[in-house]
Amino acid sequence: MTKNKINNEELLALIIEGIDNVKGENIAILDLREIENTVCDYFVICDGNSNTQVNAISGSIQKTVSKELKDKPWHVEGTEQANWVLMDYVNIVVHIFQKETREYYNIEDLWGDAKFVQVQTNSKTQ
Repeated sequence: MTKNKINNEELLALIIEGIDNVKGENIAILDLREIENTVCDYFVICDGNSNTQVNAISGSIQKTVSKELKDKPWHVEGTEQANWVLMDYVNIVVHIFQKETREYYNIEDLWGDAKFVQVQTNSKTQ
């Protein structure tokens, strides 16, 4: 299976845009490239206020990435309950949580060796 080589930075920017378009909150990027035996290069983590918003964030990311890069996630899971939706773009895995679920699993601390970047978005400046 040959997959078009997608630029990680471009994909990251589009994922962030997709999250921001539907006002996803607390966006963070974990850079895993310097950690051995990781499943991907980056985690993007954000949260929404309800299962409806979590699914809207997932849909917005898919739409934004598909429109610009003609790419779709390799795998998506968790949309039924929408407490934690995982979107696998191979090199980048997106975790969309409801706030309480994010606090409970606290994956930022589990990957404490990763470089952590908190993303500031336009919707925060209103």
